[in-house]
Amino acid sequence: MFGPQAVVAEHFRTVSKTLIWILLCILAPAVGCTPRTKVMHDHQESTTQPASVLSGRLTVTGSSTVAPLVAEIAKRFEARHAGVRIDVQTGGSGKGIADARNGVADIGMASRRLKAGERDLVAHQIAADGVGLIVHRDNRVAELTAAEVVDVFTDRSNNWQEVRGLDLPITVVHKAEGRATLEVFLNHFSLANPQVRADVIVGDNQHGIKTVAGTPGAIGYVSIGAAEAAIAGGVPIRLLPIDGVAATSAQVAAGAYPLTRPLNLVTAGGLSPLARAFVTFCQSEDVHDTVVSQHFVPLAN
Repeated sequence: MFGPQAVVAEHFRTVSKTLIWILLCILAPAVGCTPRTKVMHDHQESTTQPASVLSGRLTVTGSSTVAPLVAEIAKRFEARHAGVRIDVQTGGSGKGIADARNGVADIGMASRRLKAGERDLVAHQIAADGVGLIVHRDNRVAELTAAEVVDVFTDRSNNWQEVRGLDLPITVVHKAEGRATLEVFLNHFSLANPQVRADVIVGDNQHGIKTVAGTPGAIGYVSIGAAEAAIAGGVPIRLLPIDGVAATSAQVAAGAYPLTRPLNLVTAGGLSPLARAFVTFCQSEDVHDTVVSQHFVPLAN
C-alpha cells in the first residue's frame, strides 16, 4: 500500500492541490473572491464607531450690533450640521450678559468689553467694530469737536447754526439703558447718562439709523458697521469723523479710530460640546468673509 506507486500518487495529489490553490489566488480578483486578510479588514471597518455628529439647539441673545453677524454665521453652521438649530435674539448687551449668567441663554452677545463685576463670565471676541456719530445726509456740518459733541448732547447747543450748520433745531437721538453703544459713547466723551438731554430714545442700531434718516436735524450714534451697511443700501445718513479720524471700518481695522470696541460672545461656566463648537467656528477664518460682508473687522488669526 505504501510502495513506490503510492508515493508517486501521493506526491501528484500534493502538487495538484498546490497548483489549484495558486490558480484560485490568481483568479480570485477576477471572480470577486476576497483574501482572508481583506475580509478581516472589511469586518473591522464595518464595526468601527462613526465620528460624533453635532446636534441640538442653542439660544443666543443680546447685542443688536452683534446679532445680525451671529445670525449669518449661524446659518452657515446649521448648513454644515443638519441636526443643529441656533435661535438668535436681540435685546441689548445687558440682556445678553444677564441671560448668559442666569442660564436663560446658552450664549450671550455683547458689543463691549466685560466690566470688573462681570468676571464670572468669559468673553470670546469674534470681530471688532466702532461707534460713530451719524447725521442726515443733507446736514452740511463736516465735523464736530469733542467739546461740541458734549454741548450738543447736553443741550448747551440746540441749533445747528451754533456749530457751523444751517438754522435748524438739533434733535438728539440717544440710546436706551443697557445698550453697549451708549456706554462706549458716554465713556469716550466723559458723560454721565443723566447729563444727556435726549429728544428721542432708541433701542437698536436700525431704530437709530431710521430716526436720523427721517429727521434732517437729528444726530445720533450707532455701530459703524451698521451705518456703513445702511449707507451702502442708500439710506440718507452720514458718519462724522471723531478726533479728526474718519469713522470707517478701515480705520477701525488700522487701529486709528478712537471709539473701537470688541464684538463678543459671552458664556458662563463650562460650555457644552455644541456651544464650544459654535464659538470656535465664530472665531475661525471660515467666517471672515461673513464678518467683512457685515462691515465689521475680522479677528487676526
